[in-house]
Amino acid sequence: MKKVVITGASGMIGNIVLQHCIASTEIAEIISIVRKPSSTINAKVKEVVLDNFLDYKTIQNSLANCDIAYFCIGVYTGAVPNAEFKKITVDYTIAFANAIKQYSPNATVCFLSGAGADRSEKSKVSFAKYKGIAENYLIATAFKQLYIFRPGYIYPVQKRKEPNLFYAFLRVIYPVIKPLIATQSVTSDVLGKVIFTKGLDGAAINTFENVDITKAYND
Repeated sequence: MKKVVITGASGMIGNIVLQHCIASTEIAEIISIVRKPSSTINAKVKEVVLDNFLDYKTIQNSLANCDIAYFCIGVYTGAVPNAEFKKITVDYTIAFANAIKQYSPNATVCFLSGAGADRSEKSKVSFAKYKGIAENYLIATAFKQLYIFRPGYIYPVQKRKEPNLFYAFLRVIYPVIKPLIATQSVTSDVLGKVIFTKGLDGAAINTFENVDITKAYND
C-alpha cells in the first residue's frame, strides 16, 4: 500500500489525479497540500494547509515516506503578472522538489508541464522558458523516477469557469476541430488518468509529449 502527496488537487487535472488515488486499492494514504481547506472528505485523504509554497518545513512530517509525488500546480499565461507567473511555475516547483528529495528521497515524481517547454531556457515565451527551467531542475535533482507530462490544449471534460475568452471559445469549438488538432490536444480525463497511472505503475519513457499521453491512455 502506497502513500502519495498531491499539490494542486483543487485544479482541473490535480483533482482528477486525486479522485483516481482515492479509488485505487493500491493507495492507502493521500496527503493533499492545499492553501485552504476544500470540500473533499475521504478517509484516505489528509489535507495539509500550507500558506507558503516556497517553504515546506512546517509540514515535513506529512511529506515523509511518500511513494509518489504529484505536482499539478499551474497558472494560465496572462492570469497573473510575469513575476508571479515565474514564481508559481519555477520557484514553487523547486521548493517542492527540494522538499520531496529531502523527506521522501525514494519517491516517484510526476510533474505537469506543458507542450513547448524549452529546456534550453532561451525561449522568449515565458511559459516555455519557465517550464523548461522547472523541468531542468527536476531532472538535475535526480529522483529515483521522474515523469514529465507535456499536454497541448487540455479540453475540460467537466464544466468549469474558463480562465479567459480564448479558452471559452476553444471549449465551444473543440468538438468540431478535435480531428484537426488531435496531436496537439488532450481531454482532462485522459491526462489525469495517465499522470496517475504512470506515477503508480512506472513507464519506459520519462517525458510524455501530447501524442505519448494519448498513446499511453489507449495502450
